Amino acid sequence: MMNRIDFLGNKKTYALLALSFLFVEGYGQLSTQSKDKFSSVGLNPITTSVPFLLIAPESRGGAMGDAGVASSPDAVYMHWNAYKLDFIEKQTGVSIAYTPWLKTLVPDINLGYVSFFHRLNSKGTMGGSLRYFSLGKIDFTDQNGASLGSRTPNELAVDLGYAHKLSKNFSGAFSLRYIYSNLTQGVDASTKPASTVAADLSGYYRTDIKIGKNKGLYAAGINISNLGGKVGYTDSGKRNFIPMNLKLGTSLSLDIDDYNKITFMVDFNKLLVPTLPIYAKDSTGAYIKNSDGSLVINEGDGMDPNVSVAQGVFQSFYDAPDGWKEELQEINISGGLEYVYDKQFALRAGYFYEAPNKGNRQYFTMGAGLKYSIFNLDFSYLVSMLRNNPLDNTLRFTLSFNFDDIKAAEEKSE
Repeated sequence: MMNRIDFLGNKKTYALLALSFLFVEGYGQLSTQSKDKFSSVGLNPITTSVPFLLIAPESRGGAMGDAGVASSPDAVYMHWNAYKLDFIEKQTGVSIAYTPWLKTLVPDINLGYVSFFHRLNSKGTMGGSLRYFSLGKIDFTDQNGASLGSRTPNELAVDLGYAHKLSKNFSGAFSLRYIYSNLTQGVDASTKPASTVAADLSGYYRTDIKIGKNKGLYAAGINISNLGGKVGYTDSGKRNFIPMNLKLGTSLSLDIDDYNKITFMVDFNKLLVPTLPIYAKDSTGAYIKNSDGSLVINEGDGMDPNVSVAQGVFQSFYDAPDGWKEELQEINISGGLEYVYDKQFALRAGYFYEAPNKGNRQYFTMGAGLKYSIFNLDFSYLVSMLRNNPLDNTLRFTLSFNFDDIKAAEEKSE
């Protein structure tokens, strides 16, 4: 089965718009400003280019409502917070994750993720990852239905990061990311692949605690990700923000006894991208334009989103048309619960909430993890509550290897 995209003559954004609609609508980020019962402004989600960067690429966090910025260290660290590098007890590790996308509609759209880490010394650890998103095979046609051939659009991101332990309980990390998006695959000379470089800044604090007779661990994390330049798919077309993002999270782990452990986790997530304003219309319903061709914004209904990257980050905290009420609605909440038995078996569950006028993604997640000898195997499953979700009823998995465990197993065998 192939996705079909109609080629819209000479319009330079033909494939970009079509493919973005396919992806973004499924991800709950389709932009509209129609009035509804949820807000005086109406539906007004924030949209960006390359939104695949926001997909949780691994199964542990995916099973806990997409929460993970303050979770315990593991091999799949880069997406949530590179600080984890310095608190991983192992020397070297590798993980592989696979996520089907829009499985109920097409069989060949998927996200692959590979990551690694290696400890350099007692205070410094480096790591990297490769994220590859395939949009499957697409049949392009012109406006008359004539075939223009098939293509396999794809997007990828390559990360390299370094974490440094600043004290016994605190570490910081810095990561660089190269982002590449090829949505048209050269089907028309007026379009081109989009690319940019971005950076992540993150920090993590944890401390031992005791509640009653139970020992535990409290942790808090912050990750500012995808701080980078805008991208465009034509030389003369508009350039769009990438999903610059702020994650804040906290977690509490309690040792019930020598064999049983439970962890509670909460994340708060906000895009650092300007919110669309409400544009003025005349009596016929047509948008009113300034002399330079830009749209006129209703007085008091937002700010111009066509600003620099730096200004866009700061403006994202106060530019919503409906004021602070809408700004708070732009914060997504993730909550997760993890139960671990004897450090060998884990059960997980979680919930993700997004305001109805900001995309309305609301879903439950669940999953399990199993440690066997030299590898860890994690699964996650998503159940959408209010609308179709690209991951609804989809099973994801992550396979992780710690080379320290492999070496230990070899020595035990000998």
